[in-house]
Amino acid sequence: MNSILGKNILQKIFNDHYEEMLYILHPRQSVIENVEKMLNCGDPSYGGAMYGCTECGNLKFVPFRCHSRFCPTCGNKYSIDRTTSMSFKIINVQHRHCVFTIAEELRPFFLQDRNLLNCLFSAVNSVVHHMFHKDNKTELFTPGFICVLHTFGRDLKWNPHIHCLISEGGLGNSGLWRSKTHFNYKLMRDSFQTALLNELQKHLGTSFKKVKASIYKNHENGFYVYAKPNKCKPGAVLKYIGRYLGRPVIATSRIDSYDGDNVTFHYNRHEDEKLITETVPVLDFIQRLIQHIPEKHFKMIRYYGLYARQRESDKKLNLAIAKEKHGIYLSFNKWRECILASFGYDPLKCPCCGNTMSFLELYHKGKRVPLDELYKKVMAKAKGCRSPAFK
Repeated sequence: MNSILGKNILQKIFNDHYEEMLYILHPRQSVIENVEKMLNCGDPSYGGAMYGCTECGNLKFVPFRCHSRFCPTCGNKYSIDRTTSMSFKIINVQHRHCVFTIAEELRPFFLQDRNLLNCLFSAVNSVVHHMFHKDNKTELFTPGFICVLHTFGRDLKWNPHIHCLISEGGLGNSGLWRSKTHFNYKLMRDSFQTALLNELQKHLGTSFKKVKASIYKNHENGFYVYAKPNKCKPGAVLKYIGRYLGRPVIATSRIDSYDGDNVTFHYNRHEDEKLITETVPVLDFIQRLIQHIPEKHFKMIRYYGLYARQRESDKKLNLAIAKEKHGIYLSFNKWRECILASFGYDPLKCPCCGNTMSFLELYHKGKRVPLDELYKKVMAKAKGCRSPAFK
């Protein structure tokens, strides 16, 4: 393996070709912001925390991280946090993992106008509610479901689709819970196709009519929806969500080599799980990655049904992870615990004497930040007002 490979391989690739990316690929502003954050992630000049050992006096400086979803390090942490947050909403019933895909001819529309990605969420929301409501028009059983937008395929090419985790059952207007284990594939395929095409025409106008007609002609069986029963049991929901809903565009472990001009990466082809190794020019690799960076404030994860509302009747439902355990799960996501779980060492254990190091000072852009000022600033923000000491 190339000696430069490691946890900062993406930083190396983008740092080497940052100017080319700007002047040849003409990236969106959100792309520039995320790439710059990733490039500066872990740079001590931007600040960090100083820890010290009270036994032997050894010091350790821990630099700030960028918190960008595009960063391989911070992106994984973001996925862990979002996975945990999602798992807290899950009720204690079996769930179905469904995937809603679109016709290949439609993909360019979503790439040219990213606002159209909202149509994917609207269409899935419409289909799932319709599928449950039609069972009883008086009770209007409502499931809980979470939708996650993925714009990438395993080959990193543009392929927008929705992963959806749906409870196999719904709560009726009278408070009655009814299980639902049969998902009508034909209904889901046809309904999703119709709902999405209608949403797109609403946004694109009459110019979309010819495309809509050709889609119906070429896809008579609707859009492919994967909805087969899967073993997404409540007890394993955290692991399941992390595997399918919280994963980043590419793990650095999939990048095999980089020689300055070309990048080689691998993936298992979706159709037959065959291992594919692909070598592409570095700018093509960069283009494949940055097209998946969302616009600022765009919500890639959305909650619907029982998971989006706050009714007294919903509070009676049993959660897969009891509220009493939330604190325990959240503690696993802290910086120290994540490092210990991922790499097998305690970052705050003094390498000299083994004592636990203590927090000493905070630095920002080369300057020490007085803790009393930091405290006042945090408290002022928490109260929704600004401290006169900070202008």
